[in-house]
Amino acid sequence: MTASTSAAGGRNPKAHETGGEPDPRRWKALWVTLVAGFMSLLDVTIVAVALPTIQHDLRASPAQVQWVVSGYALTFALALVTAGRLGDALDRRRIFLLALSGFVIFSAVCGAAPDITLLVVARLAQGLAAGFMAPQNSALIQQLFRGAERGRAFGFFGATVGISSAAGPITGGVILALASGADGWRWIFYVNVPIGILAVLLGRRLLPRTRRSGRGQVDLPGILLLGLGVLALMYPLVQADAGGIGQLWRLFLVGAAVLAVFALWQHRLVARNAQPLLDPRLFTTVRGYGIGAGLGTLYFIGFSGVWLVFALFYQRGLDFSPLMSGLAVTPFALGSAIAAVVSGRMVERFGRLLTVWGLVAVILGLGGTVLLLRFESLGTAPWAAAPLLFLGGIGGGFVVSPNITMTLRDVPVRMAGAAGGALQTGQRLGAAVGTAALPGLYYLVLSRHDDYRIAIVTALSAALVGMAASLALAAFDWQRDRRARHPHRKCPDEVANNPVHCRHT
Repeated sequence: MTASTSAAGGRNPKAHETGGEPDPRRWKALWVTLVAGFMSLLDVTIVAVALPTIQHDLRASPAQVQWVVSGYALTFALALVTAGRLGDALDRRRIFLLALSGFVIFSAVCGAAPDITLLVVARLAQGLAAGFMAPQNSALIQQLFRGAERGRAFGFFGATVGISSAAGPITGGVILALASGADGWRWIFYVNVPIGILAVLLGRRLLPRTRRSGRGQVDLPGILLLGLGVLALMYPLVQADAGGIGQLWRLFLVGAAVLAVFALWQHRLVARNAQPLLDPRLFTTVRGYGIGAGLGTLYFIGFSGVWLVFALFYQRGLDFSPLMSGLAVTPFALGSAIAAVVSGRMVERFGRLLTVWGLVAVILGLGGTVLLLRFESLGTAPWAAAPLLFLGGIGGGFVVSPNITMTLRDVPVRMAGAAGGALQTGQRLGAAVGTAALPGLYYLVLSRHDDYRIAIVTALSAALVGMAASLALAAFDWQRDRRARHPHRKCPDEVANNPVHCRHT
């Protein structure tokens, strides 16, 4: 084998980054990364339906058992940008496989945990492994695919992100229904083990090597500053059920200050021609990246918290089993799955307009569900809402997948890992805000009115506010792109005499 070939299929490992011949196994490699990504994102929400059983079986306090969910989300978010930068600087394949192996091992430890302390520690480690794995997914898509194929690949990736979040409750409910008994909850973690082992074996064979000589500098001060900033913002949110927001609100100010110092440090490194952890030029020179990252964060504030609120309402307000609770929201997951795959083929033609359509559909679907839950009989409202949730799911598929594609499509491949990590960090922060704020609002209204109907309607209405803010941002970006593509529509009478002036007014 010559020096230009690699262990991954005998091809130049950088051919995919320089416009060379596409890797013939790129679609098989994509499915390996998507399966692994699905497992890691599913584990954010799948555990929620099992918390009562875990608490009873391990004799844990409510605050302890909450860390089974919150701890995973915390370490997941902390790792993302650093992991993406390391993947860019070193070898995405190696980091992905090591992180996936760690995820499998810690999943097994979670399943076998004899007490709540070990379970929480294992969940923290599992979240860290998931955080190192996640940004490699989007970076490998950037590396392996070009043109319309990249849109299709990001369509599948967006479907994975959207479906994994929405499918967590139903998947957890099915596992608990099949694995009956006091220890049935352990299979929520054990199920990752055989799937993860298979993904590791296939990944070793299919994923391309991406070593990067001369780009191995790692911004250690940046890692420390970003980690402290994200931790300060996330910690009060993951402690929300224990009164963390009211007691620890000053950490929000600390986090904002630390992140401001981080931004200044990154600008300084760029001015010195050094390698920053997160290049600020992503937000200032890469078309669509800044707005896409902000839109994703706003959308996940409403999107992520909705599922916990539905689970609380159906299981405690209507006495649904975990399985029935999951089935009630399944139409959204189905609609999201269909639309996310289709939207990958449409994004090159319609661009940001797809996101606008999607957000309108989400708002109509969720808004209609709110009206049904408010005025319809609670015995029939959950099932009458199925078509509306399906509509909302279709809209969600047109939001997550196209937004990922448009946010990352112009990112240079050498920055793809850090860019994907930053995008997902924003989504994780948005998800943390949503999963803390919406259930908190639900409980607050319930404590004052002792009415489950009013509580669910209020919480879902608050989620609609976040989605409306996303719609405003998407509409602004769509209009900006439209003016850039068709300047004559802005001032047709001036085009002939002064087209440059027209384009920039």
